[in-house]
Amino acid sequence: MSHDYAIELKAMPSLLSLYRKILFGRKPGWDQKPLPNIYVQASNVIASPEKIRQYAEVCGFDFDGSILPPTYLYVWAFRLHATIFTHKAVTFPLLGMIHLKNSISAFRPVRADENLTVQCELTDSRHTDSGLEFDLVSKVFVADELVWQALSTYLYRIESTGRRTRPPKASAMAWENVQQWRLTEDLGRRYAKASGDYNLIHLHPLLSKRFGFERVLAHGMWSKARALSQLMPHIGERAFQVDVEFKLPVFMPSEVTFAFESIDNGKSFEMRDAKGRRPHLHGSVTYL
Repeated sequence: MSHDYAIELKAMPSLLSLYRKILFGRKPGWDQKPLPNIYVQASNVIASPEKIRQYAEVCGFDFDGSILPPTYLYVWAFRLHATIFTHKAVTFPLLGMIHLKNSISAFRPVRADENLTVQCELTDSRHTDSGLEFDLVSKVFVADELVWQALSTYLYRIESTGRRTRPPKASAMAWENVQQWRLTEDLGRRYAKASGDYNLIHLHPLLSKRFGFERVLAHGMWSKARALSQLMPHIGERAFQVDVEFKLPVFMPSEVTFAFESIDNGKSFEMRDAKGRRPHLHGSVTYL
C-alpha cells in the first residue's frame, strides 16, 4: 500500500521532545480535510528491564524478568503515534484529542530481550457528530513474525450546537467479587516515569487545571493495563485480543471498582466508580 508520508526512524523518539513540540507548537485546528495516510517505523527496539519493572509495578503485572506485559508494547507504539500527531500534515493539536477505544491482539508472549520492529500507520478518518475520528494501527514484529497489533481510535472534538451526549451507563454484567482500588494523586507521575508519557493533565493538579480539569486524570492506557493485569492468570500464554472503550475519565486521588465475568471464549470486565454505578472503562478479552 502506498502512503502519503512514510517515515523511517533511526531510533525510538523521546516523548519529552515530542511533547515540547505539542505544547509549544502552533496548529490552527482541523482544516476540514480527510487526514492523510502517514506511516512510521522504528527498528532495533529493545526494552529496558528497569523500565519494564517500573511499568509492571505501577500497572499490577507480575514481571518475571522474561515476558513483557502485553500492554507494555503500547509504550513504544504511542511514541510513533506522537510522531504522527506532530507531523505537519496533522493540523490540530494532541491536547484537543480523546482516546475513545483501543484493541490489542497479542499473538504470542514477547520476551523482554527480543529485538523489535515497531510500525504505526494513520489509516482512516471520518467526520462524526462529535468531531473527527481517526484510527491508528500499530504492529510489532520480531524479524518477519507479527507478534502484536493494536488499533487505537481517537477523537478530535469539534464544538457544535448539537444535543448533549448522555452520560454512559454501566453494562448489565453481574457486579460480583468486586475489587476496590485506591488511586493516589502521584499515580500519573509514576506511570509517566515508567512509560515516558508525560502529558501534563496526568501529572499535577496545577498543570491539569490549566487545561480545564479540577484534578489530575489517570492515563487511559494505565486503566486498561491495570484491568488486564487482573486477567493474566486466566489468559496464561494463550493468544488473545483485549478490547476496551474508555467511558468516563478517572480523576485522582479516588477509588475505583473492578469486576469481571466469564463469557463465551473469554472474559468481560469493567472499571467503575467507587459505588459501582458509573463506568470508566468497559472491555473484553477473547482468545484467538
